[in-house]
Amino acid sequence: MQIIKEKATLTEVISKLKSKDSSIGFVPTMGALHEGHLSLIRQAAAVCDVVVVSIFINPTQFDNAIDLDKYPRTLDSDIQKLEELNLNVIGFTPSAAELYSNNIQSEHFQFDGLEHKMEGKYRNGHFDGVGTVIKKLFEMVQPDKAFFGEKDYQQLQIIKKLVQCYQLPVEVIACPINREHNGLARSSRNERLIPKIRLEASFIHETLLKAKDKFGIESANQITQWVENEFKAHPYFKLEYFEIADSETLKPITNDVNGKLVRAFIAVYFEDIRLIDNIALNY
Repeated sequence: MQIIKEKATLTEVISKLKSKDSSIGFVPTMGALHEGHLSLIRQAAAVCDVVVVSIFINPTQFDNAIDLDKYPRTLDSDIQKLEELNLNVIGFTPSAAELYSNNIQSEHFQFDGLEHKMEGKYRNGHFDGVGTVIKKLFEMVQPDKAFFGEKDYQQLQIIKKLVQCYQLPVEVIACPINREHNGLARSSRNERLIPKIRLEASFIHETLLKAKDKFGIESANQITQWVENEFKAHPYFKLEYFEIADSETLKPITNDVNGKLVRAFIAVYFEDIRLIDNIALNY
């Protein structure tokens, strides 16, 4: 496995791979690697000759300085996990100054309104930051395929739109949510949860499963009200939002589905730790 910190070195390595017609898979991460990340890397390695894994905590996608400061930083153990995969992996671990050329700020993007829904509504400038860093990384890595987990489903739709808008020659591959034994969606932020709360957090996925059972029997508004009441009664978790939305446009669904594919989306706080999840309701 090779670890690269500089853009110039990465460019040289990618150029050599391209000259050999090697297929390149890409898994962008913010580190604190867990089994969800590793499953993406394995999926990429199964269909690509080499997998580039970026480890970079992107400052421009954080709207909360405390969240950025507390985000887990575990580079040494991350590299060890990559090595233990025993796959053809390149780790790209730039500094913020290196990646942004000392100009650490976001571009502004329009994603047909996708950026204003849910996460975009509650995290100011978040998707400008995501779009900026992913566009930069795609241009550097030049992947044939890029792999993203469906836990960050809205981000996945944003990245697909980014590729479409800029006609980037990369195929975006959606991968199923990887969950802990209790159903909690794997996330680097889970590491900040004390063991008791990490177990209790199964409540989030259990609530989504119950919402799925209700879908088609009760209206979206009724289900939303039920979820809100469930969280009001919970001693640990505070609901930020629960929305039932079109899987493609992310527009809220009220009563009329009309053959659309529909998902439920949720964001929850335990103290200052924010957890998100989602579930397909009718597919």
